Amino acid sequence: MEHHAYTWLSGFREYEPVATAVVVVLFLVAFAMIVRSRLGDPHHALEPEDGLTVRNVAEIFVEGISSMAESVIGHHYHTYVPLLATFFVYILLANLLGLIPGFSPPTSHFQMTFGLGLVSFFAYHAYGLKAQGASYLKHFLGPLLLLAPLMLPIELVSHAFRPISLGIRLYANMFADHAVIDIFTGLTHWVIPVIFYILGAFVCVVQAFVFTMLTAIYISLGLAHEPG
Repeated sequence: MEHHAYTWLSGFREYEPVATAVVVVLFLVAFAMIVRSRLGDPHHALEPEDGLTVRNVAEIFVEGISSMAESVIGHHYHTYVPLLATFFVYILLANLLGLIPGFSPPTSHFQMTFGLGLVSFFAYHAYGLKAQGASYLKHFLGPLLLLAPLMLPIELVSHAFRPISLGIRLYANMFADHAVIDIFTGLTHWVIPVIFYILGAFVCVVQAFVFTMLTAIYISLGLAHEPG
């Protein structure tokens, strides 16, 4: 479903979601370069900074994602923090961009959220294969070899639906969130829109966390060794 309201990037027409996603990526690259410059000097990197700085925000963010990854994945969790952190920060900023007048969040388009779901899908399978080799395929056969003919199609369908469910969940929530804010902003410009902007920001954070958490769970399941 397409948005027909005017936005700053409406000139890109059907490529507007991609153009908006590029804006998010450029912001993240700029942020990463600033943080890297702060940590590039070993002497400066060892000194804590006072107040709410770019470096402190990055460190708090990484620590939070690392803690979540450790609780879900466990051993060697740090290997998967870069992917999980990238998912969270990209989705969060893409969601929040929709709260800025004149922008439509790329995550309110199913093409973009399904693409994120596919990245998650291929990533957790790749991690599982790397960790377990051919033994990873046992995940699709069930606990007993006798049940393999029944479990194989069920498992294949279940795994195939995961990127679709990830994409639909994120898309539906962000499309609805953006639509509600547009409606109430059009009706009145004071008080009520502020309430929905606050609720919208909360939804943005929750949806980014849910997507990241589910990806971490899928990775954990892919790394788990089958009994026997």
